[in-house]
Amino acid sequence: MNSPFFQLLLRWAILALGVVLATKLVPGIECRDGMSLLAVVMLLSFFNAIIKPLLVLFTLPFILVTMGLGLVVINALLFLAVGKLVDGFHVAGFWTAVGGALVVSVTNWIVSAFVRGSAKESRPVKRKPDDVIDI
Repeated sequence: MNSPFFQLLLRWAILALGVVLATKLVPGIECRDGMSLLAVVMLLSFFNAIIKPLLVLFTLPFILVTMGLGLVVINALLFLAVGKLVDGFHVAGFWTAVGGALVVSVTNWIVSAFVRGSAKESRPVKRKPDDVIDI
């Protein structure tokens, strides 16, 4: 089950879990229905794949000076932008977006590490072939 499509669906499911947890844990973030959640997940995934690397590239000095805290600001701005673009998903303000982005990031980090760890355990062990010379 290492197909790219399965990997994409797994990443989207983890991201959806993070967004749902953010709506439950951070006051000021609301998601109305499943279609809004799907739109949020797809848009956040697109932003993280296309826009975030460009923002990181252009703000690299700021990120270095703030010792990485600039990445939190970038994640919060992307989260806030998704809240403005998707009907049915509301983010109250910048600090709410910071909290939501932190919840989504931590959820993504923990669940991805857990999934990666369980995938390594279930993978068959490759044995080194015996050194036999056939004549």
